[in-house]
This record gives sequence, structure tokens and C-alpha cells, in this order.
Amino acid sequence: MSTLMLIASFQAKPGYEDQLRDELNAMIEPSEAEEGCLGYRPMSDPNRSGAMVCLEEWADEAALQYHFTTPHFKRINDALGTILLEPFGLRRLTDLPDDAGN
Repeated sequence: MSTLMLIASFQAKPGYEDQLRDELNAMIEPSEAEEGCLGYRPMSDPNRSGAMVCLEEWADEAALQYHFTTPHFKRINDALGTILLEPFGLRRLTDLPDDAGN
């Protein structure tokens, strides 16, 4: 069974870069403590001021859906309304299809 990989992307409003970084870093420990969280890693784009992503790996869809109900997710979700220039993006990645048919 493959895991669920996500890339959450964020663009901070000018002047809110440090606050976004702090909020994302505060999510690491409680998220990684969740059953089903296999990795949670915030990163910044050195070429775009205020642009950050979080690379996430979850055991399955149920683990991700549970994550969305946790107090730490609800807290950051509320904070992002003030911090972000635009709504955050969420890309779900899956394994490459098996090319056995060729």
C-alpha cells in the first residue's frame, strides 16, 4: 500500500514571513506525534520571499482527515487567515502508474 504525499504551499503577506515560519515549525512536533503521520517538514523557497511549503507524508487518507480535526491544525488554520497573502495550496501526490502494460 502506498502512502499519501502532500505539498502544502504558502505565501506570507509582506512582514508576516517570520510569523508563518514560526507557525509552520510549531506544527512539526504535534503533527509527527499523530498516528499515521510519517513526516512533516516545512521548507522555505530561497528565491521567493515569504514562499514556504510543507512536505507531508501520511499513512493513508484517514490519518490525513484526522489531522484536519486536531487542535493544532485548527489553530494554524485560523492564524493563516491573517498571515497569508492568498489561500494555501494543497497538492496530493501518488505513486507513478505501473508501466507493465508496455
